[in-house]
Amino acid sequence: MSQDLHRSVLLREAVDALVIDPGGFYIDGTFGRGGHSALVLEKLNDNGRLLAVDKDPQAVDFARERFAGDARFSIWHGSFADMDEAAGDRAGQVTGILLDLGVSSPQLDQAERGFSFMQDGPLDMRMDTSRGPSAADWVNSEAEAELVRVFKEYGEERFARRMAAAIVRRRAEKPFERTLDLAEVVKAANPAWEKGKHPATRVFQAIRIHINGELDDLQDALEKSLQLLAPGGRLVVISFHSLEDRMVKRFIREKERGPKLPRGLPVMDSQIEKTLRSVGKAVKANEVEVDENLRSRSAVMRVAEKLGGTAP
Repeated sequence: MSQDLHRSVLLREAVDALVIDPGGFYIDGTFGRGGHSALVLEKLNDNGRLLAVDKDPQAVDFARERFAGDARFSIWHGSFADMDEAAGDRAGQVTGILLDLGVSSPQLDQAERGFSFMQDGPLDMRMDTSRGPSAADWVNSEAEAELVRVFKEYGEERFARRMAAAIVRRRAEKPFERTLDLAEVVKAANPAWEKGKHPATRVFQAIRIHINGELDDLQDALEKSLQLLAPGGRLVVISFHSLEDRMVKRFIREKERGPKLPRGLPVMDSQIEKTLRSVGKAVKANEVEVDENLRSRSAVMRVAEKLGGTAP
């Protein structure tokens, strides 16, 4: 698939919520193919700066080529969980952070990346192909009980036990190497197909999340956003499934309420340290965007603002 065909979800909504100062310093924690980054740069003046982050070496190479002539832009190879390292000494000085979660369209559409259960390719699924075990390594070696846990926890798959057992039986005869091979085994083990959803969808999602440490990275990134953002700075997060969105919603709510104190403690609400306030309601893609890009139908965007005071 051509890189140019990648469509950033909730593009204008996210960037409008993010860029509150054209001369500010921003972090795009998930560069992908640069749709959000390009629009951010359009809104920045000569003093503005954008630091992009991505795990995927292909995305980093693409970023360096696409924005090579723009001195306001820099790219860092790594996880957004480590964006504090990428940002250097800018703790408490970042104007806005954008996290566009999940797998990108180019990753899904390149069969050789191994994310898709619809195209045959090597069973890889790593966003960062330079490190870590592949999906095949994990599927062929992990204990059955751990397969069950991952399928249940990250895929919310109710037939996790049946699917894990089927995988273990088959790998004893022949290890898994290809995506469609695994998809067929999972499909056969699924006794109740959901309308409009491939029977292997939840298992593939679960494996991808586990292999890439996506939820752990998200939790780390959310916490680090508090250290990085300046008072008044914005955190914008786009989620694509309920596990991510629940985590983001809970994080914002907890920071909005402040720490839980023992019942009966004589403390006024104004004395409780609150670090974030939510901005507006959750935003979803409109009908036009969903019609043009089916992947946007599950997207949920939440926005929060860092409250005044010093960075934690």
